[in-house]
Amino acid sequence: MRNSEHAGSSYSTHITDGESWQSVGNPKNPIIKEEKVSKAMRAYLERARQHGNYELDLVAQPGQQLLNYNIGKRHLANMMGEDPETFTQKDIDSAIQYLFPSGIFTPGARPLMKHPDEVFPPRKAAEFDESGRPHHFLFYTSKPNFYQDVVEHMNSLNEFEDKMIKKRLLPDPLQAVNLTGSQWLPKEQLEKLLVESLSDKDYQNFIVLMDRLVEHPYSYRVKSFYEAYRKPLLSQTKTYDIPKPLYDADGRAYITTKECLRKTARGEVTLRSPGTGKIQINGEGVDYFKDNQPREQLLFPLVFTGLLGAVDVEATVAGGGSSGQAGAIRWGISWGLRSFVDREMVEKMRLAGLLTRDYRKKERKKPGQEGARRKYTWKKR
Repeated sequence: MRNSEHAGSSYSTHITDGESWQSVGNPKNPIIKEEKVSKAMRAYLERARQHGNYELDLVAQPGQQLLNYNIGKRHLANMMGEDPETFTQKDIDSAIQYLFPSGIFTPGARPLMKHPDEVFPPRKAAEFDESGRPHHFLFYTSKPNFYQDVVEHMNSLNEFEDKMIKKRLLPDPLQAVNLTGSQWLPKEQLEKLLVESLSDKDYQNFIVLMDRLVEHPYSYRVKSFYEAYRKPLLSQTKTYDIPKPLYDADGRAYITTKECLRKTARGEVTLRSPGTGKIQINGEGVDYFKDNQPREQLLFPLVFTGLLGAVDVEATVAGGGSSGQAGAIRWGISWGLRSFVDREMVEKMRLAGLLTRDYRKKERKKPGQEGARRKYTWKKR
């Protein structure tokens, strides 16, 4: 009778706090037997238990943190005499800056009050169960999400290509992928998307894998997948309204550009069209500059647009040296020429850097140094 009971016996294991207990025999009258667990496994299970507790805290934490945020927001609105219902994040930032003025240069070290979603970074859920078994089959690559999707889509495209080859069908050239106007996500954004830390080598591998996937003749079938890892590029940085030229008593169109600056030089430039190519700088011609370099600098926009000899230039400039004055006049000429050229030429001028203001100034000398950056020659005595 006792043998039959042992014949139908069952075994079960229950692990708690680094100890392993095994019940042997009849479930109604089990015999408890302690099973030894190595220190490494005990430490691993303890870390898994702590990770699980942290995840449980994160589940309950957002609600509590959000409640604290809303209470603090309401108190802050009352302190500032504002309506809590219409108190926005911009109002919160300005109120914090007013109530807690700080001279700290680094913005990250200054007092702040942000939404919990912006303060608490996302964290991956536990990738293993209580027994230590990983959920993902690529867990030991340390980056399972990084490798899985690309390989699966590449294999599916290869299988589809094999089927098309058997049917003697070629890929449609009209459905070829065009990635113009977009680029792959930067490393920092990719890490946030994958919730995994990536090294520079891992990021380069990601670019190579995605490029190989996109170059596949049937990559349009997984367009929704790789577009999630791309961001659009702006064709133009910032557009400005181009003013229409005015007309003088002689019927000639003219445009005046004020506040032309470069270093400590300030100027004002007026362009007139049609013209004979006459250039006046403080009542003088191009000979106002003695060197060829500043002369070539102010003539470059006219040569670039092909309007040299077609417009007249009148400029007044003061302050600074020859380089700063020539740079101020050049920017004023470029800014005024937008009214006399088409949109395509304006874009070419922007790409050439003619429409970008140069705010650089001479760096001051530092005490204890020979110049702004240069150090004194070291001498032993």
